[in-house]
Amino acid sequence: MTVTSPQKTILLIGASRGLGYAIAEQYLERGWHVIATGRANSMSKLRQLADKSSGALELETVDITDVDQVIALRERLDDRRLDLLLVNAGVKNDDRETIADVSTDEFVRVMVTNSLSPMRVVERFQDLVDRSGTIAVMSSGQGSVTNNVNGNYEVYRGSKAALNTFMRSYAARHAGDGRTLLLLAPGWVRTDMGGPEARLSVEESIPNLVDTIEAHAGRTGLHYVDYLGRVVPW
Repeated sequence: MTVTSPQKTILLIGASRGLGYAIAEQYLERGWHVIATGRANSMSKLRQLADKSSGALELETVDITDVDQVIALRERLDDRRLDLLLVNAGVKNDDRETIADVSTDEFVRVMVTNSLSPMRVVERFQDLVDRSGTIAVMSSGQGSVTNNVNGNYEVYRGSKAALNTFMRSYAARHAGDGRTLLLLAPGWVRTDMGGPEARLSVEESIPNLVDTIEAHAGRTGLHYVDYLGRVVPW
């Protein structure tokens, strides 16, 4: 008699394009039930994927910079239980802007989207994640203070370094929690955000990134790792 394992569920925040869309595809291929989110005006590609998924892909709309929308999504998913919460949401600014150049409005936009909003999602949805599950947030190797030896991408770097610090504080407040906490550095990937000059293809990054997430399942505490599972220095 063959015993099948229960289908696992991921809530993937920010899946309408780029890395997020590829992550959704990867988890569907691995037999997971995927609850994927995007902004209301960016769902067409995900809807096409959902139509082919035989019900395995469930769509929700949310702008995580809008607190009311985050609260409403949490209420809609109140009775769900998750094996994995993965927050993949972020923006970049003009790569040439230094901290001396950036406007206050642009600085706030990047910091709210890349640092504050992902942590609000983690705080709001943490209790839906199984006690032995995983909470993962998409960071970047550029969030490493140690590795910042040439400057560049200053505002984006700062937003990811802030995200890392907030996640580390979250881990400290939840010491002894059985969940795995991950900060993920997917590498420089050729997407709309990464640009055509990026070193990695989506196919080189995302399957390895998902392997890394799965390899860390059950390893409690906070881990800052890249797509190949290598530890990234803080």
